[in-house]
Amino acid sequence: MNPATGSDDGLVSWAAVAAGGRARLAAAGASQAALDVRRLIEEVTGCEPGQYHATLELPATVKALARFDAMVLRRAAGEPLQYVLGRWGFRYLDLLVDPRVLIPRPETEIVVDVALGEIERLAPRRDLVAQPRITVADLGTGSGAIALSLAFECKFIDVWATDVSDDALAVARANLAGIGRAAARVQLRSGSWFEALPRELAGQLAVIVSNPPYVATSEALPAEVAAWEPEMALRSGHDGLDAARHLLACAPQWLLPKGALVLELGSEHLREAASLARRVGYGTAEIKPDLSGRERVLVARRAG
Repeated sequence: MNPATGSDDGLVSWAAVAAGGRARLAAAGASQAALDVRRLIEEVTGCEPGQYHATLELPATVKALARFDAMVLRRAAGEPLQYVLGRWGFRYLDLLVDPRVLIPRPETEIVVDVALGEIERLAPRRDLVAQPRITVADLGTGSGAIALSLAFECKFIDVWATDVSDDALAVARANLAGIGRAAARVQLRSGSWFEALPRELAGQLAVIVSNPPYVATSEALPAEVAAWEPEMALRSGHDGLDAARHLLACAPQWLLPKGALVLELGSEHLREAASLARRVGYGTAEIKPDLSGRERVLVARRAG
C-alpha cells in the first residue's frame, strides 16, 4: 500500500497523491497540510508554482512518488518543512538549509534592508571605480542568508561572515557557491563573534550585522523549533541578551566612525538593548520594525 495515498493502485495521479498526503499530515497535526503537500509535490516533480494544478492531472512516477513518500514521513514526524525540502528562499537567494542552521525567516529579510540602508548612509551611491570599497561583517552567519544577500545585492562591499559552528559554516560555504561572482567578495571564518575576525579589521568595518541568539534559557519554544533547530543559535542566557550585550560592548572598536551595528532581536528585548547601546557610548540607537510592524531591528551607530 502506498503510505501517502492509502491506495494499492499501481498508477496514481498526483491529485490522488496530494489528497492522501494532506490526510496523513493533517492526522499528524500539521497546521498547513495542504500548503506543505503542494511544496513537496513542486519539489519532487520540479514543476513551477504556476504549473501545480496541471501537474496534479499527471500520473506520479515511481521515483518521484518514492521521494514524496519519504518526505511526507519526515514532515509527519514533525520535521520542519524547510529541512524536509532541504532549501528555502531568502530575498533573491535559494539557500540550502538543514538542522545544522536556523531556518531563514521572512522577518529577517528586513535586517538586510536596514544594513543596506546603513551602507548607503555611509557610502552614498558613487563611482565604483573611483571610490574605495567598504567592509561589512556578519557575525553568527548560520546559513549565510544575511551575508550572502548583502554581497549579492551590493557590489561595492566586501563581506566577512563568521560562525562558531563549523557545521553552520559548511552550510554557508555550500550556499556561497550559489551566488556567482559575488562569492569572490565574501570571506568565511570560524570563531566566536569578533575572535574570528583578523585584527587588521579593527576600526575598519562600516557595518556589523548579526542575528544572534536571543531566546532566554527558560523560555518555552514551539516544539518544531525546540526539537529541530540548533539550540546554540537560539538561546542566550537567563534573559536572552547575553550575545547582544557582548556585541554591543565590543563592536565600537571594530567600527569606523559613524559605523553601525545592526542587530535582529526579539521585540521584548529591543528597548533594553537600545538603552544599553546609549549607556555604552553609541551616538544613536534606533529601533526599526519588520514588515508586519513589529519591532525587530536595533541600529546602534558609533559616534563620529
